[in-house]
Amino acid sequence: MKYHKPTSFKEAVALAEGAEGVTRFLAGGTDVLVQLRLDIVTPDTLVDMKAIAGVKDITRNEDGSWDIGVAVSGAEMTEHPTLGKEWPGLVEAMDLIGSTQVQGRATLVGNLCNGSPAADSVPALMATGAVVTVEGKNGTRQLAVADVPTGPGKTSLAAHEVITNIHIPPRGQNAADAYERFIPRTEMDIAVVGCAVNLRLDGDKIVEATVVMGAVAPTIRIVPDAAKAIIGTTLDDAAKDKLAEAVRAACQPIDDKRGTIEFRVHVAGVLAKRVAQTAYDRARTAH
Repeated sequence: MKYHKPTSFKEAVALAEGAEGVTRFLAGGTDVLVQLRLDIVTPDTLVDMKAIAGVKDITRNEDGSWDIGVAVSGAEMTEHPTLGKEWPGLVEAMDLIGSTQVQGRATLVGNLCNGSPAADSVPALMATGAVVTVEGKNGTRQLAVADVPTGPGKTSLAAHEVITNIHIPPRGQNAADAYERFIPRTEMDIAVVGCAVNLRLDGDKIVEATVVMGAVAPTIRIVPDAAKAIIGTTLDDAAKDKLAEAVRAACQPIDDKRGTIEFRVHVAGVLAKRVAQTAYDRARTAH
């Protein structure tokens, strides 16, 4: 195995382009190193991103948007004085990943590029409307987070491409997000169902919404019909019932030892109602 520690994204892309066999980019390493240790994937080339300037930065821009570096850990997101106040759902989703030790290393980008439909941070990240900057041999491009995963363990990125930044749009007024998951154990388990909701209010009425479900399909799934079910409402019981119905209709889960199809579909609806209520309550008190 060849190990490289480039000091620029351009250098990282060049290393990946010139490499033979399997290449892995290393941000936090909580997925790559585990896969290596378990002999699931043995990279021929490992490109460590942590020496590149800016990869550990969390920046709030003048327009209220955020840029999160590719090596920012979950712990650093949780400890940030402002990020969690504006995007509590995103931060609480990232905070659910692994143990305290894992939190010191795990990154949003790593969780996204691992391609797991049960990833905790990705539904919340999609719900924000985040965009990633991707650099490759043909230059840079912008890509919606929702367009990155393409299947279990797969992404739309070419072998020579690397994500260089996550951009989260401005929070704005009277808006909030939330994320919850259902797991068999109390902690450090993989989501059987995950749900993120991001919404905006005008008075008590929902005027914008995004609903994202995890672990219920081959990829994490934005559910437009679920958002339509609650837009224009004050999230009364009838709206929540329609939300749950839309979410369940969008589910395509699998049967496995951690949950049956019937169970996952049922839980998805229950969880969506609960998460929407949390986001709604937060938005009503947002300033």
